[in-house]
Amino acid sequence: MTDGLGLGGVYDETLSRVKGQGGAKSRLGIAALMWISHSERPLKADELCHALGVEIGSADLDSDNVPSIGTLLCCCQGLVSLDKEASTVRLVHFTLQEYLLAHPQLFDRAHSTMAETCLTYLNSHEVHTLSASPSSDLRGTPFLEYSSVYWGMHAKRDLSYYAKQLALKLFDPYSNHISTKILLNAEKPRPFHVNFREISLFSSLHCASFFGIIDMVASLVEVGGCDINQTDCTGSAPLVWAALNGHEGVVKILLGQDDINPDQRGMYGRTPLWCAAFYGHEEAVKMLLGQDNVTLDIPDGSNRTPLTCTAENGHEGVVKLLLGREDINPEKRGIYGRTPLWSAAFYGHEGVVKILLERDDVDPDKLDITARTPLWGAAEIGHEGVVKILLGRDDVNPDRPDIYGQTPLWGAAENGHAGVVKLLLGRKDVNPEKPNIHGQTPLSCATSAGHPGVIALLQP
Repeated sequence: MTDGLGLGGVYDETLSRVKGQGGAKSRLGIAALMWISHSERPLKADELCHALGVEIGSADLDSDNVPSIGTLLCCCQGLVSLDKEASTVRLVHFTLQEYLLAHPQLFDRAHSTMAETCLTYLNSHEVHTLSASPSSDLRGTPFLEYSSVYWGMHAKRDLSYYAKQLALKLFDPYSNHISTKILLNAEKPRPFHVNFREISLFSSLHCASFFGIIDMVASLVEVGGCDINQTDCTGSAPLVWAALNGHEGVVKILLGQDDINPDQRGMYGRTPLWCAAFYGHEEAVKMLLGQDNVTLDIPDGSNRTPLTCTAENGHEGVVKLLLGREDINPEKRGIYGRTPLWSAAFYGHEGVVKILLERDDVDPDKLDITARTPLWGAAEIGHEGVVKILLGRDDVNPDRPDIYGQTPLWGAAENGHAGVVKLLLGRKDVNPEKPNIHGQTPLSCATSAGHPGVIALLQP
């Protein structure tokens, strides 16, 4: 508990009242508290009511089992409230969430129960009817979106034997199931392009790898009959999904298959290593680097290598892992001719900049296609810490102009970064009056842009 002395006793007493109602009311109240405290996102009132109306294992959805929100709130004895503006249900106080999670004995295997509920819903006749006509009105199945998107997350946390059987049942016609489309269409904007004309290519193995359900992946691989390198409607193989989402256990299983291709390109030409590096999944990166046939510098469709993309995102641990390989090229250019150091400087990742500058084979003043140095990129955005690091190097020219004659000082002045301007003006080898190819000086640029703090620093 974080505040409110005695709140634990209050919750104990209230939960005793919930249980004391007996019968259906008690079961409904406890089930509602389980769902609200363990759901992957806030539940809308109709979603919760329909979830509580599911009879696990039933082939049909019985609308008579769905409680009203009024009944549900009454059964929870004041521990649950309805946010009318958002139409969501929530616990009465955040300390109740802490209390419930600290007392797991209140619920019997919450996540496996929730997975079984979601899968029962998806396997129902009513939902299977929708799968044949995905343009149908979905208002009659309010729990469909949550079930489609989150069943696997609950199953990954705790996969019961029965949930596994229900998942296998769902997988039998999964490629044509409406939940497949809902899952792949869930994130907006989506980080990948889905070709829904080829939705059938998103197989059960793709789905289990997407969610990271180790037992399911192991079973599907053991049974055989599936191409583990098959690309789906996003252009991705199962290994790409596992690496993308950081599911180390699944990555290990898939890499253990004799015919696995660890360099299989996925969406936007990204390899499993690229995906794991981009999102900073260190363990997955370690596993992939342990493969003799993994290529380190395969760029994606934007010409960014795994090292470049992880430098952009500031994943220091992954940067160290990649640089630990002798066959890595720390100077390989990516988009706009930018090196990993250039990218790290531009995005302000001081730790990555320091790691890269420790290498003798990294040029701290290497130009991109517009003749801008890493210092230029950091100065333009206003990353004072990176600017200080680069100015501390003897092999960095702080007054080097780009193809437009604009120096790092010019870039900092144009964007109003007074702190960076001050750092650059502290150098004797920086000319504060150097004009660009159009004759504009840093002062005239700052004046046009209306940066009074920078103007004051640049005025004679």
